[in-house]
Amino acid sequence: MTPDAQTLLRLDGSSLSLEALEPLVHGADLRIEVDPSCHEGILASRAMVDAHVAAGDVVYGLTTGFGRLKNVAVAAEDLAELQRNLILSHCVGVGDPMPIREVRIAQVLRLNSLLRGVSGVRLELVDYLAEVFNAGFVPVVPQQGSVGASGDLAPLSHMAGAMMGSGEAWVGGRRMDAADALEQAGLAPLTLEAKEGLALINGTEIMKASAVVSVLRASNVSRAADAIASLSIEALKGSDRPFQDLLAQLKNNEGQRRTASNVRACLGDSEVLASHADCDRVQDPYSLRCVPQIHGAVKTALAHVTEVLRAELNAVTDNPLVVPETGEVFSAGLFHGQPLSMILDYLGLSVCTLANVSERRVEQLVNPDLSGLPAFLSPDPGLHSGLMIAQYAAAALASENKVYAHPASVDTVPTSANQEDHVSMGVTAARKCRTILDNVEAVLGIELVCGAQAREFSLEHRAGLGAQAAYLAARAVIEPLEGDRYLEPDLRAARECIASGALVEAVEAAVGPLLS
Repeated sequence: MTPDAQTLLRLDGSSLSLEALEPLVHGADLRIEVDPSCHEGILASRAMVDAHVAAGDVVYGLTTGFGRLKNVAVAAEDLAELQRNLILSHCVGVGDPMPIREVRIAQVLRLNSLLRGVSGVRLELVDYLAEVFNAGFVPVVPQQGSVGASGDLAPLSHMAGAMMGSGEAWVGGRRMDAADALEQAGLAPLTLEAKEGLALINGTEIMKASAVVSVLRASNVSRAADAIASLSIEALKGSDRPFQDLLAQLKNNEGQRRTASNVRACLGDSEVLASHADCDRVQDPYSLRCVPQIHGAVKTALAHVTEVLRAELNAVTDNPLVVPETGEVFSAGLFHGQPLSMILDYLGLSVCTLANVSERRVEQLVNPDLSGLPAFLSPDPGLHSGLMIAQYAAAALASENKVYAHPASVDTVPTSANQEDHVSMGVTAARKCRTILDNVEAVLGIELVCGAQAREFSLEHRAGLGAQAAYLAARAVIEPLEGDRYLEPDLRAARECIASGALVEAVEAAVGPLLS
């Protein structure tokens, strides 16, 4: 998908959807604005903060220190400095920067949460966050350093710190000192008042932003895997009988039904299948015959993960909560990242399965004892090794994923002098999931290269509509293998064909929408 012209997204704190965020995943130039209906709640919540400060009340997060320092009262004249110190002291992230698209999504999500009117921030802060986003100011946020307990404290502090002029930011695609970036974007540095620093960093928007990208990537990968498997089934002269809707009904599994429907559509009108209808093969290997069960299980997991994430997009994750309806200030734990950490682990280990079974289909394709095709799909095996070592690469990536699939959400290291004695490790889960998806796209790319090459040996028969579309999408970026050549660019092009959505787009143009 290519970036569209700038579109407007109106935020109200309650109706943000995955679909609305999808343009940011693809690099679109999105503009946001705050729905005026939010103003009343924001003003009322802020009035409560101002009243507590004026009265000299001791209220956690408003007039006290933080975490283990919760019992230390701070004078009213020092509250602005308290918020500034909070942000700067929490800018302890390490490692490479987060992807820009994830930071952009996190900016939207943090603003959206504040619009619920229970965070006690000024309306001026809300307007400033929208202005920063619309100016194309993107903070540089190190990927590591969050345990996901009181939210994503370190990475969100880097977001806030950049708006204050500390750290670095991107403007116009250039990375520079944050103070210079603010000036170039025509923005004044952010000045915080009571409660506002805490409101900017108590939240799960970093892991949530990564989850948005991963869920949308997984949806694309799930559909691409079905189309690529269909191409492999054609090349290996497999059967379409395991994909009948009757079998999905007997299994009573929606994920299986969706996968079987996709594969049937891709195999529709196939002359290849008809050409060996009366062969003596009794059963296909599991990597072909059980595609509905294996790919379908991933779809079932993805459906659950998506359901949880959709609810989280409009969740309040701040602390303390300043609630005008009751006049109370709640010190709770809505910032804890366990709900997101668990679904990110689940999503990561689920999509590992797609790489595992794809690598097995690659072995079926390149092994002449299994495929009946030329050894390693070389037109001249022996002198040429063909795609022999491509299977090695697929095996390496599938195996690597098994390490990344180890859950982060079961780990916890107490922090803040044991005040925060259970943490979620949600950003770790998010980073692992991102890496797993990178590897899955690469393995499926290897299968696409092999499936397309195998197709060269049966061009006398027309492939199914979707399988043929997948073949042509591969051939648009990769030439047939006539002899050994430097293969890395082919594998990279195939992966990009999948990751960009071009493969699914081509297949859907031929057979209609695929189910994820």
